[in-house]
Amino acid sequence: MQAKEYREQSDNQLQSLIKENKEKLREFRFALTNKQLKDYNEIKKAKKIIAVAKTILRERYLKEKK
Repeated sequence: MQAKEYREQSDNQLQSLIKENKEKLREFRFALTNKQLKDYNEIKKAKKIIAVAKTILRERYLKEKK
């Protein structure tokens, strides 16, 4: 998804997206440790989704504060 598509989601949806991807990231790290992870790019993708979602939530928070 593009950042534009993430912006259309509600705060609750973004929070759940962050939670889901943190759990995925945790699982990927365990798989990596056990040498079971086949696609290392999944870690990078999960981190990026978390970062984009957090950035959008922060922008909304700062916008409300003004």
